[in-house]
Parts: sequence; C-alpha cells; structure tokens
Amino acid sequence: MRILFSSLPTHGHTYPLLPLAVAARKAGHEVVYATGADFHPVLTALDIEPVAAGMPISEAFAIASKAAGVTDPRQEGPAAQERVIAGVFGSAMPRRFFADLQDVVTPGSFDLVVHEAGNPGAGLAARRAGIPGVCHGFGRVNASGLGDRIAGALGQFAAEIGQTVPERHANILGNPYLDIYPPSLQGPDFLATGDRVELRPVPFAEPGELPGVVGERDRPLVYLTLGTAFGTADVLSTAIEGLSGLDVRVLVSGGRLVEAAALGQLPENVTAVSWLPQADLLPHLDLIVHHGGSGTTLGALGAGVKQLLTPQGADQFNNAEAVVGGGAALSLQPGELSPQAIADCARKLLEGSEFDAPVRALAQEVAAMPSPEQIAARLPEFAG
Repeated sequence: MRILFSSLPTHGHTYPLLPLAVAARKAGHEVVYATGADFHPVLTALDIEPVAAGMPISEAFAIASKAAGVTDPRQEGPAAQERVIAGVFGSAMPRRFFADLQDVVTPGSFDLVVHEAGNPGAGLAARRAGIPGVCHGFGRVNASGLGDRIAGALGQFAAEIGQTVPERHANILGNPYLDIYPPSLQGPDFLATGDRVELRPVPFAEPGELPGVVGERDRPLVYLTLGTAFGTADVLSTAIEGLSGLDVRVLVSGGRLVEAAALGQLPENVTAVSWLPQADLLPHLDLIVHHGGSGTTLGALGAGVKQLLTPQGADQFNNAEAVVGGGAALSLQPGELSPQAIADCARKLLEGSEFDAPVRALAQEVAAMPSPEQIAARLPEFAG
C-alpha cells in the first residue's frame, strides 16, 4: 500500500507517529510523511519520504491571535487563551494543511491517510479525495471545554469546503482512532464511544549520546525537563533549587527554549544539557520531573518511572490529572511551585513505596498494548 502520514510540525505531534510509520515501511508499505520542513531530516534518516505541509506553530498562533483580537495570549485570561488555541487547532492549522495537500492527496494517490489528532486538515484532505483515513492519537482525549471550542472552529471550516465533522471529538473526523493512551487513564466517556484501536506508545528520539552522569549510580537519578514548547529558565531554576538539596543526581534538559547558561551557576549534583535522547534515558531514571506533555508522560509510564508533573499549559493539566489519579505521580499547579514544594514532592515519590505498585501496573498495561508492528500489519484493514 501507499500510505500518507501527517502531523503538525512539532515534536509532541510528530514523534508519537514515527514508530508506526517506521513499522509500516518495514512491513513493505510505501510511506510518505507530510509535515513541516524542520522535521524532514529526521524523516529522511528513517528512509521515509517527506512532503512539506503546514506551518510553524508560532505562525499559527499569530494568525489565531489576530483573528481573536488578542495581542499576547500569555497575558490574557483563560477565555481569551481558549479562543486563540481553538483558532490554532480548529482553523489556522487545518486550513493550511488542507491547502498544502490539495495537489498531494488526490483521488488514487494513496490507499490510506493516517492523520494525528491535532491535524484534522490532513484528514479532511483525504476525505475530499475519497481516501480512507485513520486518526492517530497523541494523548488523552478530552472533548469538553476547549475541545468544544476547537470543534466549533473546525466545523465552520469543514462547512466552507462542503464537509461535516462530528459534534463530539470533531478532530477525529469519525475515523478509526489509534489510541496510544493506557485505557485505565483514558477519558471514560471516550472509552465507551468510537472505533478505538489500542496502540502501544513507543518513545522516539533521534540518536545521541547520554551524559556520563547517567552511569553514576551512587545516588538516585532525577531528570528535569519542561519539553520543547513550554520551558522557562524561571521554572527550571525553581525546580533545580528544590531538587539539588536532596541526596540525588539531577540531570536537566533545557530544550530549545532555555540555554544551559541561562540557569546560572549550578550545584555540584546538577548537570544541564540542551538536548539528549530522552527515549534512551527513561529506563535509567528513578524520578522524572516534567511539564506533563503527552510524549514525556507516556514514555515515563511505559518505562515504569515515577513522575512529578508541573503542568504549564495545553493538554498538560489533563495528563497530570490522569496520572495522579492512577496513583503513579504527584503534581504541582503553577501557583504551587516553589523550591520547597518541589523538594517535598520529589522526596515523597522517591521514598514512598505506595507509588511502586501503581507504577508497575501502568508499565505492564502499556507493555500489553499492541505494538506498532502489530498495528502496521492491520493497516490494510483500514484501507478497505
């Protein structure tokens, strides 16, 4: 078969799809991947043909902010922020992907289109061309509140191009849904609806070397990250101050938003890097302190690592609620962040045996989900 995968050009939306895309290619399918140019080198290294589509997330936010009459969403209240986010994922991005794929996704060009849940524009392009579509999840499904706003914006765009979307979970477009979230943590309303196909979340990272501190096992190893889109030096510094007072080694990844130099002079037991292969690091950790992004959350669950979540925005609060509810983590809201709070929660997680059984159970649940190779073998079913 000839299969098009497509995702928004961000790590959190692209990396979750790559294990299945690679498995499909290894199964003998011809795989093409439509996303932003920044990710094309990664795709080429995986022997996957890239196609340019979409726009940087910053550009989409600028478009949506202007449409909502908002100068800086970060300085606005929740209602204004939701209007902007709905404009990004329900209008700006879908419109751009649909337009960019007009000449790529044509009748007979592909046997199947796999679009991720944040990219219904590619799914609508497939529908217009009469090509079956499958929606690939990247996290927990939540249709209320912000999800309803996104559905409204997406429904308006769909009507403009002569299409309709479901009232609930509009971004899935009524397609079969490849669900990488553990069922015990998935939204209960979603579990009972739709055409769900479980798919094991497999962390993906570009190849790289792990820092030497990973091999120093004289003390527990704690990893601190705020991901690729929400990192700030202030929050990282607050967490470093709290963690460094514990009898642990701390490894910090500033990501593309925070240079290691911005963190100042670091304590003896803290090592800061700009990037590392997180998927390779996870099995070595005793604790991960992070923002609650879906990729990091799911990777830690699969690796059986205790988590302290400090959600900053987007779907991170939803993930924190789920994992804390599953007994495998603690969380701190933005207004609760302080060095002492970080230290207290980290100490409780490292020393508390009550987290061990839930962490093991969730890791076993993830391991029991069908692998990308198993689902790749089923892709012809979805093509009809």
